[in-house]
Amino acid sequence: VQLQASGGGLVQAGGSLRLSCATSGRTFGTYGSQGWFRQAPGKEREFVAAIRRSGGSTYYRNSVKGRWTISRDSAKNTLYLQMNSLKPEDTAVYYCAASDRSIILTRIEAEDSYDYWGQGTQVTVSS
Repeated sequence: VQLQASGGGLVQAGGSLRLSCATSGRTFGTYGSQGWFRQAPGKEREFVAAIRRSGGSTYYRNSVKGRWTISRDSAKNTLYLQMNSLKPEDTAVYYCAASDRSIILTRIEAEDSYDYWGQGTQVTVSS
């Protein structure tokens, strides 16, 4: 199983980026949950957003709600994170992750709920 994140870059505050996470090695539709995490310099990795296969439910950290959208395209075996209205505090390395299970809500933000991880893509937002 491989997850390949891409789409990061340098953008001015207020701009947009779309991250992609291409998956290979297994049927995309069998993942129970998929998510995005980020790690800023000197900080711990933190949850950003997740989507569950069952019902397509989505979840976001409060600071990105209303600005970002997580989605998936099973035909393309790809997970996306559309990031609008970017802020300098969004600067981080972004990682995609996937789980075999439909993660319960109380564990959706926990790193150890996810079984597979991509290598990360850098997002830098200038002020």
